[in-house]
Amino acid sequence: MLTLAEVSVQSGSVEDPRLLLSGVSVSYPLAHFGAIIGPSGCGKTSLLQLIAGIAAGKELGEVQWRGRNLLREDFHSSEIAYVPQFNIGHLELTTRESIQFSAALRTRPPSGEGHRQLTTALLEQLGMQAFADQLVSTLSGGQRRRLALGMELTNRPEILLCDEVTSGLDPQSEDDIVRLLRSQSQEAGRLVLSVTHSLDHLEFYDSVLVLFRGVVAYHGPAEYLASYFGVDSPEQLYRRLEHRTAAEWADRWAEQREEYAAILREKSGDKHSGALPAAERKSALPGAANQFRTLFVRRALIFARCRSQILLHLGFIFGLPLLVTLFAWHGLPAVENLSVGLTANGLVQFVEARQFLVHSSKLGSLISGIILFQVILMTLMGANNSGREIAVERSIFEKEKLAGLSPAAYTASKAAFLFLLVCAQATWMGFFVHTVCGFPGDLPAQIGFLLLVNGAVTSICLAISSLMRTAEQASLVSIYLVGFQLPLSGAVLALPDSLGPIIRPLVSTYCGWAGILQTLRAERFYDIVQSVVQSPLAPPVVCVWLLTLHIVAGLIVAWLGCERRRVG
Repeated sequence: MLTLAEVSVQSGSVEDPRLLLSGVSVSYPLAHFGAIIGPSGCGKTSLLQLIAGIAAGKELGEVQWRGRNLLREDFHSSEIAYVPQFNIGHLELTTRESIQFSAALRTRPPSGEGHRQLTTALLEQLGMQAFADQLVSTLSGGQRRRLALGMELTNRPEILLCDEVTSGLDPQSEDDIVRLLRSQSQEAGRLVLSVTHSLDHLEFYDSVLVLFRGVVAYHGPAEYLASYFGVDSPEQLYRRLEHRTAAEWADRWAEQREEYAAILREKSGDKHSGALPAAERKSALPGAANQFRTLFVRRALIFARCRSQILLHLGFIFGLPLLVTLFAWHGLPAVENLSVGLTANGLVQFVEARQFLVHSSKLGSLISGIILFQVILMTLMGANNSGREIAVERSIFEKEKLAGLSPAAYTASKAAFLFLLVCAQATWMGFFVHTVCGFPGDLPAQIGFLLLVNGAVTSICLAISSLMRTAEQASLVSIYLVGFQLPLSGAVLALPDSLGPIIRPLVSTYCGWAGILQTLRAERFYDIVQSVVQSPLAPPVVCVWLLTLHIVAGLIVAWLGCERRRVG
């Protein structure tokens, strides 16, 4: 039995509070199919989010389930499933893959074939066998809603919450979804609560809850709805609600609540629940390592199927190094020597010295510029790698987290996939520039610094992506981060003495640039570059540690951002 007792939800600020729900008291048994209806903004979605434990705002009252107050103790992930209003899923996957990945993230099967068998059974139950190998992007609205239900049923929840899953569907698709939800309550013994604007299928529901401006106006059988509100048909209900205030409807309902509650209890009887025992449910959730493996495989599969992503990354990997080599396509100029001896006259020595200084200055600036250009392009690749990675699928992640997905496994899977991109980008950049330009120095060390600076910015942008509400916000902040890297690096203009020691360690570009310059110590080019560099260079080991700290800090913040609950 799920029982809500005098539940209220308040949002907004202390100065401007707003009651989303006020004094809601209702009870639902298992094996029950309940509709939640009411005008827009009456609190229907807030009620579902309150039950699911994701409501945004201050919560008062009690939500009792199996002897637990859910306002203080959450559902176990396998006890509840939440189907949001809008279609949520990866468009690059097939119907079968979507359900199978969902099952792998939520359940631990008794055998290797368990997830395949569960997927096949759900496809048959949903009537989706004919679309099993069809991409989600090609499914109709009704088919996507059925798929969303199938993904939520993989862990056999006892409570299924549906937020306007029939919204925008044609009459036939709506009828199919309602019948499917009813079968889930009757045949599987689940409590199914469905928020809906449609009044065409009320006879299918065991009860109807009417909310009006955050209060309960009615909760009882559908056949009593018209007589209770004094209307000829349910279609006139919303207009009738406007004839009284919310307080008046709440007072009227308080007088008759027990009478209708008794009717519902009599109608429900002793219905059987086919749900798993709590102990068995708790052990069914897969471990973080299994979730990591599933997420990594899914991300790689999505990437392999997205041609635009592949072309963009190939363009970055092979195109951007070409920009660097344009400045020294035929190799770096040789270092000239002062050929004039001490016996030469002063004018000749002056001319030779001046020519040497000009040549050295140009060569030093060229080498420093090529290094800086590589590093800046690494930061650009890093921002492109992860700037949208989490934000673009935040709604999917939040739904999966509600079902038991570990934020640590999710963050680790992102880091592992992005590491492969970083390795490919940094390795080709270093190798190509070293080969084409004849760039001096220790190539493995240079590739290592390019990898670290790319990894640092990728990690930081992943953190940004986890903190932003939208992919657009995440992209914008990541672009600003790359934009500030150049002036703050100190490679072009030295920072003020008072700010340099504070800012330089925080700038990944500086650490990468300074580190790669240090790989030239055994070359004559190093002294030449030193003559044109205005900022002090940190030792290589310091640069390595700073970039490593950037990576670790970015991943920690990304994990914390995923741990934070976000609604809406």
